[in-house]
Amino acid sequence: MDFTGKVALITGGGGGIGRATALGFALRGAKVMVVDHDAETGRVTVDIVAQRGGDAKFTPADVTKSASVQDYVKATLDTYGRIDCFFNNAGIEGKVAPTQEFDEAVFDQVIAVNLKGVFLGLRYVLPEMLKQGSGTVVNTASVAGLFGGPGMPAYVASKHGVLGLTKVASSDVAPHGIRVNAVCPGPVETRMMRSLESQRNPNDPEGVHRATSAATPTGRYTLPEEVAGVVLYLSSELSGNVTGTHIVVDGGRSGSGGAPATRR
Repeated sequence: MDFTGKVALITGGGGGIGRATALGFALRGAKVMVVDHDAETGRVTVDIVAQRGGDAKFTPADVTKSASVQDYVKATLDTYGRIDCFFNNAGIEGKVAPTQEFDEAVFDQVIAVNLKGVFLGLRYVLPEMLKQGSGTVVNTASVAGLFGGPGMPAYVASKHGVLGLTKVASSDVAPHGIRVNAVCPGPVETRMMRSLESQRNPNDPEGVHRATSAATPTGRYTLPEEVAGVVLYLSSELSGNVTGTHIVVDGGRSGSGGAPATRR
């Protein structure tokens, strides 16, 4: 997977999966634009890439705002001239609560970031790829986009929506040489899972980690770098005729009938 001469744009680039993917692209020759709402974590990613000899820049954004999304697209084009690979990854977990008690404001926030943010990314990146006549998009969905689960109505709904957007967008642009796919992680060793473990059992979050790991055929959580590897594959010529689909990265958990969980 050689990305020499390519430009990769990554939202949520300050988080675990986003950071691992930024480094993966950069180490394979791509120039990387890191986008995140949190400027500190985004700049840390850029620094890590630079320490490894890669080329990356940071621009802040609120992916729920059309103007801000247009700004990160413009910043990428102004800096690097094109967008070859778009990892549409920004997302939040929200709160854990049953549907009948779920806070409406939290629901709106999760949908805005996880679903509208993905739509806006597609809305403003795809026209640039159409001008080029090429490009790849990978949206971050989740195993929560394939199954239900207790206590996360907004997150599960948002990730089901991401898979729907992936299918529609891929159909819209496939005739023009652009591919759109999704990655569906299960539990991943990241901040997001620490948050969910603590919400599930504030008195014993490590116990939640152990139980979730034990319910996974591989016996462990996925590493951010392992999700990044799938994103790189879907962004590379190795997956040249793959579009409109998703790849699950969950250690066999969903295939064995285990309950889905969230990841980043």
